[in-house]
Amino acid sequence: MKIHELVQGSDEWAAFRLTRHGASEAAAMLGLSKLTTRSELLRVKHTGNPKEFSDWVQENILDYGHHVEALARPIVEEMIGDDLYPVTCSNEDVGGHLSASCDGLTMAFDTAFEHKQWNEELAASVAAGVVPDSHMPQCQQIMMITGAKRVIFAVSDGTPENFVSTEVHPDTVWFERIVDGWAQFDRDLADYVVPEVKPILVAEAVQALPAVAVQITGQISVRENFNAFEVALRDFLDNKLIREPQTDQDFVDLDQQIKAMKKAEDTLDAAEAMMLAQIESVDQAKRQKDMLAKLVRDNRLMAEKLLESEKTRRRQERIEAARKAFADHLFEAQCDLDGIRLDIATPDFAGAIKGLKTLTSIDDKIATALANGKIAVDRHAKDVRAKLVWINENAADHRALLADLQQLVAKPFDDFRLAVASRIDAHKKAEEARLEAQREKIREEEAAKLKQEQEAATAAQVTEPVAQVDFPPEAQAPATSAPIVRTEAEPFGVFAPTGIRPATSKTIKLGEINARIAPLSVTAEGLASIGFHPVGTERAAKLYAESELLAIYRGLYSVITNAANELKKAA
Repeated sequence: MKIHELVQGSDEWAAFRLTRHGASEAAAMLGLSKLTTRSELLRVKHTGNPKEFSDWVQENILDYGHHVEALARPIVEEMIGDDLYPVTCSNEDVGGHLSASCDGLTMAFDTAFEHKQWNEELAASVAAGVVPDSHMPQCQQIMMITGAKRVIFAVSDGTPENFVSTEVHPDTVWFERIVDGWAQFDRDLADYVVPEVKPILVAEAVQALPAVAVQITGQISVRENFNAFEVALRDFLDNKLIREPQTDQDFVDLDQQIKAMKKAEDTLDAAEAMMLAQIESVDQAKRQKDMLAKLVRDNRLMAEKLLESEKTRRRQERIEAARKAFADHLFEAQCDLDGIRLDIATPDFAGAIKGLKTLTSIDDKIATALANGKIAVDRHAKDVRAKLVWINENAADHRALLADLQQLVAKPFDDFRLAVASRIDAHKKAEEARLEAQREKIREEEAAKLKQEQEAATAAQVTEPVAQVDFPPEAQAPATSAPIVRTEAEPFGVFAPTGIRPATSKTIKLGEINARIAPLSVTAEGLASIGFHPVGTERAAKLYAESELLAIYRGLYSVITNAANELKKAA
């Protein structure tokens, strides 16, 4: 956080705010403000012209607001037991351009204070512990910049009697929403074009049609001015009635003309009633009146339909343009997402402009809805990219296990990682079990094959009788031990093991082997020379499979016997 030595409300402070994105502007940027539209904020930031206020607003609202804020500050200081100081700060120290003008901040920067003038609706909400969305972005941006752990949000008129407050704490979801929102605002600001200034629209006065009058004399002579009325009416319909409205001014004028034609209809009906009240039968005058009334009514209905259809068409044009812009942005966002579809609903543009009548207000609401839709797309795309990066770094060799990746990326990041990691671990265990089963099958097949070969060799081999040694019962080999085969090709006629080791968990140290064959002894290298290798170590001691002990004895015996036979031959 960087603190700026500025007096809030001064010209220097106002100039500073124009070049930063202030916390008090965050709600307008997100389209949540009740006082300023997003379009108005774009115009202010683009032109550099701040919103101007009348002298009455300056004195009775802005200046009064600073006054009651100063009165409320001591109340909050007493409540939290610490002093508060107005501070203007920014995140320029980390290369940002967001700012906040705090109504109060403690010296430890852990508690901030934000004050709003007394308002019955707002006060009731705050008293219930709820800060409306129209004010929450300001509180969250203050904490983003200052690092404060809480904001005391107060509503008062400066007196303890009319004072309510609640605490607001940091929310990472709001933080992300604000950061993404300002990023989209900057993109829109770069493309912003100042719209044409449109004056306040007031319907032009519609030329009133002549009042219809009918008089009937005692001689049943009808005096009426239908002919003059018809001339004026046809002139109005031919030359003044708007039939192709284009602008907001046209729509306002056409609405006024419709009202004038409705009034003419009512006048003709009143003339008929006046005429019939004076005489029972005035057929010709009535027929002319009916013709004129129908002419007015038909054109009024046509104009009403035209007005409604044009409004609907203009609204629909803007809705379709916004939908296309959103679809284009969505397509661009998911181009680099490796086949993942961003599941983001199209904003409800029709709902956003429901009840609006002017094109200006419609354009503002649609632009705000489109901006918020783009923000949602960018946030989702950012989340998906982070998950795909994690997969490339941690699970690139197991993409075949992630056929439902579209569903997985919808999970929160921690749940996503856990789901993928668990699936990979389960696959590895299953694969290891499968390979172990294959190895066990191979061992069994090799053991069976070796046994057949040994039986065949034993039956065909004629060997010189060798002295036999009776081993003690405890040295007898288990049923799974493999026999030793004499191989004359080995140096000194060494007998080698079969190479098939029965699976066992029991081991014996080399020292224990030497203790059993004392006074003889053997080294690990000596055992290795006749084909026996340790299955592990315990500190410095070599460990051998206890199931191979009898085979080791026989191997040593073969070495000694071969030595004796060599000596006998030499003699």
